[in-house]
Amino acid sequence: MGRSQETFSKKEKEKNKQRKKQDKEHKKEERKANSNKGKGIDEMMAYVDEFGNISDTPPDPTKKKKVVKQEDIAIGVARQAPADPADLIRKGTVTMFNSSKGYGFIKDHETQESIFVHQNGLTTAIKENDKVTFETEKGQKGLVAVKVKLA
Repeated sequence: MGRSQETFSKKEKEKNKQRKKQDKEHKKEERKANSNKGKGIDEMMAYVDEFGNISDTPPDPTKKKKVVKQEDIAIGVARQAPADPADLIRKGTVTMFNSSKGYGFIKDHETQESIFVHQNGLTTAIKENDKVTFETEKGQKGLVAVKVKLA
C-alpha cells in the first residue's frame, strides 16, 4: 500500500484556510446585522435646538419661536473704519542708504523698527541721518517705505 500524498502540514494548512473562510463569513454576517444602512429617515435625522446644539429630538412645536431680524445677524469680522490718512504717515530717520545700489533702511520713530526703502519709493533724494516722513506698504519680505520725503 502506498503512502497518502497528503502530509500532516498540508492537512493543517487546509484546515486553517477553511477556518479563516468561516471566520470571514461570520464577520460579514455580523456586520450586516449591525449595519446602519437601510434605516428609516427618522432614525437618521438630526435637529438643531434653540442654542445651536445638535439633538436627535425634534423641536417642540408649541414653543414660541424667536424672531431674528436679518440686520442683527453678523457674519464674519466686523468692518473697520477706514484709516485716517494722517495716521498712515510715519516719521523716521534714515539709518543707512546706499545711493549706488538704490536701497536703504529707515528707523521708525514710534515703533523703532527698521523699514526697507528702495529708490523707487523716494519723492526727494535722501542720505543717512535725514529725518523723513513716509508711508508703508506690505512687500514680499515685510514692510516697505513708500512716498518717502524729507521732513
